[in-house]
Amino acid sequence: MPDEPTTPTPTRTRRRTVLRVVLVSALVLALVTGLGTWLWIRHLDGNIETGSLDELGPGRPERQYTGNGKPLNILVMGSDTRAGKGNHIDGEAGAGGSDTTILVHLSADRSRAYAVSIPRDSIVDRPACNGGETPAETDVMWNDAFTVGDELCTADQFEQATDLLLDHYVVIDFNGFGEMVDAVGGVPVCVPEDVVDRKNGIFVPEGDPSLLTGDQALDYVRARYVGAWEDQNDLSRIRRQQEFIGALVRKVKSTDTLTRPDKVVRFLEAATRSLRTDEDLGSVTKIARIALQLQDIGLDRIQFLTVPTEYFPSDSEFRGKVRWTPEAQRIWDLLNHDEELPADLLGDGAVDAEGPDKQPDPPKGTPSGSPNTPADPGAGADEEQVFGVCA
Repeated sequence: MPDEPTTPTPTRTRRRTVLRVVLVSALVLALVTGLGTWLWIRHLDGNIETGSLDELGPGRPERQYTGNGKPLNILVMGSDTRAGKGNHIDGEAGAGGSDTTILVHLSADRSRAYAVSIPRDSIVDRPACNGGETPAETDVMWNDAFTVGDELCTADQFEQATDLLLDHYVVIDFNGFGEMVDAVGGVPVCVPEDVVDRKNGIFVPEGDPSLLTGDQALDYVRARYVGAWEDQNDLSRIRRQQEFIGALVRKVKSTDTLTRPDKVVRFLEAATRSLRTDEDLGSVTKIARIALQLQDIGLDRIQFLTVPTEYFPSDSEFRGKVRWTPEAQRIWDLLNHDEELPADLLGDGAVDAEGPDKQPDPPKGTPSGSPNTPADPGAGADEEQVFGVCA
């Protein structure tokens, strides 16, 4: 006798209905999420302004490294418009200038990274800018190139001064940098003593650590005329910037940030709104591709150092300014061949992104990043010691 057709029970019907709803909902959710992600990435890409290193024209340096892989040289500049600050830090109002220039070198095997800071008070020869409309000039401060030209003029100046080929450049607006700090809930930084820059109305309280929010972070990395040192150069500010960047890297990589989608979204939104890059780097996916290549680098293998310098004599017209020592060219040559920097070039002032706990104070009276080079006593030599690393 043939089996009679089975009549679905109400329970079985409900189960099938629930299953269809779950499958359809999952499919719709996947489509919406994928579309949303794609639209969000396009939105972030639209935040990034781009230019081109091709505008530097002929005569650029040749890459010296011939091994496997490709090292990357990225010039990072901080653009400080000081909008809404009501004060003219370092005499740069309106469009401002570049207080920060850092060469980031990533080794070809992606096993190490160096961030080499260039003091804005370095006296160098500037090339012609703005398509030749601004003529070249000798013996000017490093950041003059950004002031009279832009990031391309600074990039050209860097390549001519170092003979090191740049692959990319990044300009970060300082005010957007403050928003990035707020996006991750502030950054804990060791501040051994109060940072008091009365000339520019800056005060950052001491703390071990001190949790700095966006405006405080900007004040911390901007402060220049601190305490009694009214005639000092940029070396102490560079040291604070290096320590702060390392602290920000640790905060972004921490579980407190990475497990919070809201913080990640806010950070990326603030970061992309703050960037100008070359066209080859001008998308979130390209930036992320480089970041993924760096994920296995230990924080102790990300080294921050400063170009080795010495003060000009007290009777010089450039008193309080600095010039590069022969060790600087050794650094550029080694990076050009993608070789590891030895300890004598890193100097006592070098720090890494792992944290300040194991970092020694720089020797008193020695300019940051300048091994064995005595400072000019009349140029604020002792100021570096005030902002040494917390014990």
